[in-house]
Amino acid sequence: MGTVTISLTVTRVFSVVLVLVGIVGFVVPADAALTSGAPAYNVFHLVFGFIGLGCALSKQPSAAKAFNFGFGLIDLYQALASFMHWWPESLFRWTRVDDVLHVVIGAALVGVALLPAEPRSALAR
Repeated sequence: MGTVTISLTVTRVFSVVLVLVGIVGFVVPADAALTSGAPAYNVFHLVFGFIGLGCALSKQPSAAKAFNFGFGLIDLYQALASFMHWWPESLFRWTRVDDVLHVVIGAALVGVALLPAEPRSALAR
């Protein structure tokens, strides 16, 4: 599987997960959730999930790579913002589970986005 396929696949899967997380966040009671159930955080997941779906459905490798890189950086920022008590901590009300997920997922998304592009000859196969 080439890096173009990997980037698009990751964007497809991850954007669907974001939409589902946003929906579930509104359904599961906050005291029963391991992650934040703050309404602003749920809307954030829905908005970026739909942006990711748009990038995935475009079938443009550059859009998938940009989404993976950009959202990966946002995830890493969220982990740092939680630790440093930066904006939007009071709106999103992150938990330690959120922090761990942000570091792991953020690093993975940035890593996928930084994979070298395939040579044109490999894409023609």
